[in-house]
Amino acid sequence: MREKTQTRLFVEADLTPGQTLTLAAEQAHYLKAVLRLKEDERIALFNGRSGEYSARIAGFGRNWCDVALERQIRAQTEDPDLWLIFAPIKRARIDFLVEKATELGAAALYPVMTRYTMVERVNLARLRANAIEAAEQSERLTVPQIHAPQPLERLLGAWDGSRRLVLCDETRTAPPIAAALKAARPGPWAVLIGPEGGFAETELDALKKLPFVCPVSLGPRVLRADTAALAGLAVLQALLGDTPRDG
Repeated sequence: MREKTQTRLFVEADLTPGQTLTLAAEQAHYLKAVLRLKEDERIALFNGRSGEYSARIAGFGRNWCDVALERQIRAQTEDPDLWLIFAPIKRARIDFLVEKATELGAAALYPVMTRYTMVERVNLARLRANAIEAAEQSERLTVPQIHAPQPLERLLGAWDGSRRLVLCDETRTAPPIAAALKAARPGPWAVLIGPEGGFAETELDALKKLPFVCPVSLGPRVLRADTAALAGLAVLQALLGDTPRDG
């Protein structure tokens, strides 16, 4: 059984037993002023590449904290090769969406602009901060990649056809997701959610003609965009399993 550590922090630095790291000012403040941790108490660090390490707080100063790495407590594992593609929505809801998609294991998040997308700007730095916090809290070893917004047509134009795309069709004319994916196999997958106003009819028609697209219905009720995204991810994970990239 692996060691249970209450406090986990994501860092960009390489992690090697015996090294000492100086944490960012925000992390130092969090440990000292919020959690009120003391020197010699232990936390865990991960960087998305080297697994998870136990670390001892070596000292605090003004706006800094040194931690000494001790040993690896979890080896690095691969995430499921699962993407979430979504039209940006309003601030509180997009923050919630990124947080929960991180908890559900999405490896990459792609904001896309559609005909009826109302939100024109996406604060990528804030979304990454939300994803990092969610990874720390959920005991995930990685943080999903968050890509810059782009038109949906551009993303699909460069699409690798080996990655199946689950199109969550709000018109409810597609088969239920469980039936549509009954014969699905593990591999690279993506879930696509439209904006609050839904896809334009021309967009849906074009999407359904693509050979890698699998249209599905999420049920008889009209779901908000963030709810639909999480429902699609959760059902796909339940059907396929939380399968790593290497299968």
